[in-house]
Amino acid sequence: MRAYLTDQIEGTRRLGRPPLLSDSELICLAVAQALLGHHSEARWLRFAHAHLSGMFPYLPHRPGYNKRLRAALPLIKQTIRNLARDSDFWFDNHWITDSTPVPCGMSRPTVQRSNLTGWAGYGYCASHSRFFWGLRLYLVCTPTGMPIMWALATPKLGEREVLAAMLELDADLIAERRGVLLISDKGFASKPFEKDLATAHGIELLRPSRKREKKRFGEPMLKKVRQLIESVNDTLKGQLDLEHHGGRTFEGVAVRVAQRILAMTAAIWHNNKTGAPITRSLIAYDH
Repeated sequence: MRAYLTDQIEGTRRLGRPPLLSDSELICLAVAQALLGHHSEARWLRFAHAHLSGMFPYLPHRPGYNKRLRAALPLIKQTIRNLARDSDFWFDNHWITDSTPVPCGMSRPTVQRSNLTGWAGYGYCASHSRFFWGLRLYLVCTPTGMPIMWALATPKLGEREVLAAMLELDADLIAERRGVLLISDKGFASKPFEKDLATAHGIELLRPSRKREKKRFGEPMLKKVRQLIESVNDTLKGQLDLEHHGGRTFEGVAVRVAQRILAMTAAIWHNNKTGAPITRSLIAYDH
């Protein structure tokens, strides 16, 4: 993976003196941190200095690593897309979408003092029957878990509104993919929304029927398929500790969420290239 990142990232060199830690090395460090489960950047760098100094000629201190990592958010997003494009799953026309809470504070004093005020908000998690304060992660992926697009949004926004904005921002990708079947839950149910997806983007929405609504075509298969997106969210939260991101600003939360999505994407990409039997397994990388 490191050789692939070097080819993809180091092709465009910035002007001026090259940094002691290259962009590809920074991305590799970020992925390794997420896969090995280090929440604290200070503890991660101590671990890296003790065990990974032979792989990385230069390792920054915590302030430099944090600054470089936040500035690398566009690069991380591009790397996620490049890895997805380089896999066999990129051409899958069956997509699954869902949103999951990303808590950013647990107490009222934290909410009042947080730098995320104006971005984060109160929302309700139906899966756990609880309220939370933070953001929502919207993820569109293939059935194997390969991310196609993702976004962070305040819980106050409607799910259909956020998904429509995501599709609009990635219109070039959608234009390449006529005939996409998008599988969702009841939260995205709306006849005008479904009509707009079909006419504007050529996307067919497959979702469960609401109460007092006629059973929809293809609904019997939805229960098994819906478990796939739930398992993707469980990978992000259970193995990659999404809810323990530790971000205190919007930029900090965004890059830490992107870091975990990139780690999952890299694992799926590598499993695909090596012919691993389970494409989303992280067992080989988390120790």
